[in-house]
Amino acid sequence: MAKVLGLGGIFFTCNDVDAYRKWWADHMRVDVTDWGSFEWSADGKGQTMMSPFKSDSDYLSPSRERFMINLRVDDVAKLIERARNGGATVIGEVEDTDYGIFGWFIDPEGIKIELWQEA
Repeated sequence: MAKVLGLGGIFFTCNDVDAYRKWWADHMRVDVTDWGSFEWSADGKGQTMMSPFKSDSDYLSPSRERFMINLRVDDVAKLIERARNGGATVIGEVEDTDYGIFGWFIDPEGIKIELWQEA
């Protein structure tokens, strides 16, 4: 049976690819592959999801993009601080919920990033 198993990647355009990769490497400690992508090996934890929202939802605000990237992380607070120190616009406060800890920022290309630390 054919079925979707999880997120394979997110592909998008940006104004300065090299600067964008460098920002993520410098401030969020993400490794850049020889191919130029950011890749993470499965660690047997968490889940990956795709979730549609109604077109009038403000969940992706203040970004004007029609998508948001959710990243599963191990320390939301530390990564939010790194993003802020790198010049990203942090959105709201870090929230500790039944589903885990969440934090949001707008990256250098105007994309809203949601960080999720499992409960």
